[in-house]
Amino acid sequence: MSEPVVEGVVLTRGQDRGLRLIGLAGILGGALLIIVAVIAWMGVSAQLRAENIIISDDAPILAGQQVDGPIDAYVQASVINMHALEMADGKTYAELDMDDPVRATVMDASFLRASLFTSVVSFGVALFAAGVGVLFILFGWAIRIMVPALGKAQTAGGHGHVGHGHAGPAAPAGQ
Repeated sequence: MSEPVVEGVVLTRGQDRGLRLIGLAGILGGALLIIVAVIAWMGVSAQLRAENIIISDDAPILAGQQVDGPIDAYVQASVINMHALEMADGKTYAELDMDDPVRATVMDASFLRASLFTSVVSFGVALFAAGVGVLFILFGWAIRIMVPALGKAQTAGGHGHVGHGHAGPAAPAGQ
């Protein structure tokens, strides 16, 4: 069985440096995205804790716990919706008559739910940014290891830069 034939890639000194800088930029950009995502997550969590919201006792899960994360916020928003619908006989704010006495309370419940859902979305965006940061780091690292450091893979004449692979066809097996 013979080895696969891979053509060599000749890079100039500038191309080599450029690719390695792009890889480094990916790594640094990825690290920055992860740092910003962690700061955003911690900031939203701190703001939720500062509100001292405790999950209602009739919540299906996490009852009695303080809201400080995406799951907590979602659960409490669901409980608020359940209470508002019970209070309004299954009607939403938009379905209630203008003079209905529970309309203002259902409106407040709607605003509270929207605020909690905004925090859930913020946590999601932070998690997405961290994931993209990890991908940037991986892509940057891959670029940097695929482009050998200057001088490591010089051709015999020292004029070009050869990447991984053979410069020409492989010899048949057994020769």
